[in-house]
Order: sequence, then C-alpha cells, then structure tokens
Amino acid sequence: MHLRQLNPDHAGDVEQFVRFPFALYRHCPLWVPPLLSSARETLNRRKHPFYHHSSADFFVVEDQGRTLGRIAALENRPYNAYRGSRTAFFGYFEVIDSLEVARLLLAAACDWAKARGLTEIIGPRGVIGVDGTVLVEGFEYRPALGIPYNFPYYDAFIQDSGFGQDADYLSGYRSIEPRLPERFERIAERLRRRHKLRVKGFRRKAELQRWIPRLIELHHQAFGQLHSYYPPSEAELKLMIKTLFSIADPRLIQLVLKEEEIVGFLFAYPDLSRGLQKAAGRLWPWGWSHLLRERRRTNWLDISAVGLLPAYRGSGANILLYLALHQAARALNYDHLEMIQIEARNANSRADMEHLGVTWIKRHRHYRRSI
Repeated sequence: MHLRQLNPDHAGDVEQFVRFPFALYRHCPLWVPPLLSSARETLNRRKHPFYHHSSADFFVVEDQGRTLGRIAALENRPYNAYRGSRTAFFGYFEVIDSLEVARLLLAAACDWAKARGLTEIIGPRGVIGVDGTVLVEGFEYRPALGIPYNFPYYDAFIQDSGFGQDADYLSGYRSIEPRLPERFERIAERLRRRHKLRVKGFRRKAELQRWIPRLIELHHQAFGQLHSYYPPSEAELKLMIKTLFSIADPRLIQLVLKEEEIVGFLFAYPDLSRGLQKAAGRLWPWGWSHLLRERRRTNWLDISAVGLLPAYRGSGANILLYLALHQAARALNYDHLEMIQIEARNANSRADMEHLGVTWIKRHRHYRRSI
C-alpha cells in the first residue's frame, strides 16, 4: 500500500481520481454521482479559474492496482489575502473503511500545507467556494442536489488525524402543507405598507440575467462576514453563474426590493438528484433525458441561499421571501422543501426555519487543524 501524487495532465490519473467514488459507492442507493465532465474540470489546471490564482495537488492511496482513497490539498490565495490567514484546504476526500488509508491521505494534505509555510488546514473544501462538507447525521436521507453524501466512518477518521470541528451546517425538511402561519401574512402586509418593501419574481432566465450584477454585489454584502467567504474572481463568478443557470427555474428565485434597491434574495431550485443517479455521471447519450425528465416530475424543492443586507436583518423582510416562495412552490406542484446547510451557530436563521415548521434532518461538518 502506498501514497502517490497524481499528475493532472495525465488522463489516466484524472480518470482514476474522478472515478474512485463511483466504485466506492457502487452499492450505496443514496449516493448521488457528480457529472464526470464537471469532476474532470476540477483537475484541469489550464481551464479551471481556480488555477489562475491558486494551486492544488491530488493524491491517491493504492494497493496492487486498486485505489483505496483520494484527497486534494489546496491553497486558495485570494481567501488568505481576504482573511489575512495562512490556511490550506483539504478536499475531495473519499476513502474505504480503513483508518490506515485515511491517515495516509490526511497526513499527505497536512505535509503539503506545511511545506508551503501554511499554518492551518480546513476542509473539506474545493476549488469553488465552500464546495464540500462531511455528512455526520442524516445518513438515511438522499442528499440534496450538489450536497455531499459519505459513509458514517468519515467523521471519526478525520478527527483521528487531529482535526476538530470548524463549523456545522444543518439541513431541514418541511412539507408544502400546511400553509405558513397566518401571522406571517400580517407581518408581510405591514412591511409592504409601512416600509414599502415588495417582492420581485421572475418568469424567464433572460430577465433574471439582467439582475445578475446587482445580485453579485448583494451576495458580497450579505455573506461577506461569513468565516468561509472570500471574493471570487470574475472568471469564478462566470462559472458559478453558468452553474446556477443550468439548474435554475427563475420562478423560484425571489428578491425583496426597497423601491429599486435589492435588500434580500432567496434562491431555490428543483431537486434533480434522482435524475443524476440515473444519468450515472454522463450527460450523453441519455443523461440529459434523465435530468430533463426529473426536472418535469420532481416534487422536491431545494432552498440553498437566503440573504439580506445587514441593515434589514431582523426586520422581517425574509418573511416576504418565504411567503413568495411558498406561493410559487404550491403553484408549481411541489410537495417537499429542503432548506440546505444553515450554519448551526446562526441562531437567527435557525429560529427562522423553526418558526416556518422546518425539522432538522441532516448535519454536515467542516474541520480545522493547526499544523
């Protein structure tokens, strides 16, 4: 058994890295595979915008031609510049049920970071933002679109290598029925009348596209204080917007306006996880049809982001967003809502969700270790 650093310019090494999870989870009915094309882009140093400013290396543990685990070690320089830190990340961690293999992989990431003069390592994260977390509760549920699923032993393996909890994230469930409490509508009417707040929805992606520059600025103001945030580059923004538009239904995106100023937003999208399972990592020849079919018939809705300008937090403006989304979801025949990854330390957001009738069903985690 040995550790090997991969060469991202070698097609065979790239395939070994991206296909390992397909073998690892081949008998797991809840795992949702990524698209192989997107997974390969993660290692593409010529095309992916992450490598315009930062670096990453990729490792596997092998034994007699069999892959036993994988990991990436990353240095996100804009993150460190924004935070004034010397932080490395580990990401894309996947491993068989072997503590020895996990130790080799996590030690490789820590050694990589130490050799570059970095003083701590956080993970899992990836080449885009906070891509990646570890599931620690809720293994009986299929993951929401784009959210990781892993085996239960991951948490113990990572902590065994000296990592402690950095942050936990909760995901919760609510059925569309019953309707939201009547007091929410009374609060919303007061906000409309006294504070001149209103909700804007969309019907077409072309209309939404025109609002993207303003939404980018709002995103920075709403989330800039989160410990995981850093300002993405223009190329990274383009990639994120492209990804957003590939899954977005504009009828499920809501804004709160004060006159013509955006003061809050909510982003929800249809859950296509079952379609991705059927596509098995490939768009061609039939993957697109599975995804399009699932888009038409899914009755699950994922809510991934709710943000308000700091001055409007606690004002009740978020209630306008929840009411508008609930109305749109009912009109589009959704039956189930999943609120994705609210930071567990965010007491206000947790309270909001609980007032809405959300039940917490999953917990994901980031880890941190000094080196």
